[in-house]
Amino acid sequence: MLECGMLERDRLAIRRQSAILCKQLVVDELLIQSLQADDILTESMAESIMAEQTSQKRSWRLLLLLPKRGPKAFRSFCSALRETEQQHLCDLLTQSPVQDGRETHVDTIVGSSLPLPTQEEFAAKRARTHESMEFSLDADSPINTPVLPCAPEFYHSHCQQAYRMNSSPRGYALVISNVSFDSCAAPDLDLRKGGEVDAEVLRKVFTELDYHVSVHKDLTAQGMRSCIENFCRRPEHRTVDSCVVCLLSHGVEGAIYGTDGQLLQLDWVFEAFDNAHCPLLQNKPKMFFIQACRGDEMDCGVEQIDGPVRTLSPSCEQRDAGREGQGDVDPRQRVDMGRPRIKLPQRSDMICGFASLKGTAAMRNTKRGSWFIQELNTALRLNARNTHLADILVQVNGRIKEREGYAPGTAHHRCKEMSEFTSSLCKDLYLFPKYQHQY
Repeated sequence: MLECGMLERDRLAIRRQSAILCKQLVVDELLIQSLQADDILTESMAESIMAEQTSQKRSWRLLLLLPKRGPKAFRSFCSALRETEQQHLCDLLTQSPVQDGRETHVDTIVGSSLPLPTQEEFAAKRARTHESMEFSLDADSPINTPVLPCAPEFYHSHCQQAYRMNSSPRGYALVISNVSFDSCAAPDLDLRKGGEVDAEVLRKVFTELDYHVSVHKDLTAQGMRSCIENFCRRPEHRTVDSCVVCLLSHGVEGAIYGTDGQLLQLDWVFEAFDNAHCPLLQNKPKMFFIQACRGDEMDCGVEQIDGPVRTLSPSCEQRDAGREGQGDVDPRQRVDMGRPRIKLPQRSDMICGFASLKGTAAMRNTKRGSWFIQELNTALRLNARNTHLADILVQVNGRIKEREGYAPGTAHHRCKEMSEFTSSLCKDLYLFPKYQHQY
């Protein structure tokens, strides 16, 4: 039997923050199982909570039950919030004004420095609504953390060995996001749930980095080709210092799918921005970020020798893979730009981040977006102020390496991902966010 109800100060903390908790709390199987393991919830209680049809109703039912579940319920709830990557809600409760100067119930919890497993989305259990998508941007990712500014002294000490990066805007950014595919022309290409989150995350972060961002959604292969050609020909590239291209879709090695099931070859994309075809961007850094599978192989991970024991999340990731095939590349006329006095290689000053390794699938959370875009967004916001882009992508690789998701039907039901990047940059590429050069 549980002792009487929750301590008064803990009960008041939940009551004071109930409106925020109902809006932002993600009640999923992992959180419920954690509370069951601590004997806070019974099986029938867990079933009644998960039977609710909306996220807010599940949150409300849980918050009604918790104050009646004994003095340990608050500490167990805070622990469950941490395990499901909802630390911001744990902080909200434990830093509530109703807490006095005495020790709180979560001292031993928040003091832990051990990494916790990533809580992922199970599409069959959560019905995504417009509200829940907006919440995932506001609370499940660092989208509201402003891009940290570059200090003037850092700019002056690093600008000489780096690409020029002081135009305003820094450049133009193109985001192509394919989420819905033609069920007749491409029956094997599933809806990319969570893809709309990626597009919005990229739009916001590159806008804050002082890029003019244009987002195009659900394009055929020819539509993507035309969109890229028009972007390459923009005369405004002459007056800016860089450009960004983000391609989000299903894919195979070396190509991504249009909504019509036809492939756009990535080599054609890179060629469109090379020194011959895009002379206005010669000697300027060109950044590419590709969120798409590069094959069908699922990385199930390898056990570490003396590695930590991890708790698996009862959730599911989707792959950005499609059916294998070959797309036709339309030949394009090369424009004779005349003979430059100093010759350049055909292709240079490019860096491209890929969500996965050759031959492997890229993982995408159906609520929070893809792993790769999540980590890229975080790294850019926190570290672009003093880290060049190649090192930022190394940081992204490190974060991706640590992530693990749940994928039914695979060996041990686990899925991993490893991102990588290629570079022909010739200098350090700092974005120098929010620094305005004084001429």
